[in-house]
Amino acid sequence: MGYEYDDQNIFAKILRKEIPNDTVAENDHALAFRDISPKAPSHVLIIPKGKYVSFDDFAANASPEEITDFMRLCAEVTRLEGVALDSGNGFRAITNAGSDGVQEVPHFHVHIMGGRNMGPMLMLRD
Repeated sequence: MGYEYDDQNIFAKILRKEIPNDTVAENDHALAFRDISPKAPSHVLIIPKGKYVSFDDFAANASPEEITDFMRLCAEVTRLEGVALDSGNGFRAITNAGSDGVQEVPHFHVHIMGGRNMGPMLMLRD
């Protein structure tokens, strides 16, 4: 996959308002919206507004302001969804990168999932 950004990915289209979304929260550098195919009672995606392909791309190349706003929006989403540890029973934060990580959209994003026990981290197979 590499770090070459595809301007036609679905999250880029959401950021350009070409595709609607169910916004949960937003700040200057990030957008949070409900997953269209939720895997938990609470399943929110957080994406940076910048053109980053994966977690490592974002961590290495985003500005301090982008990183701070992104992480703060993640925390805000956990509170809004009632899954933060100070008000709920917890959550899982997941990001996938590249083909081995089974990344489906080539735009960095974090899944915040909660509202029930999320089960084991991985289902290992041979």
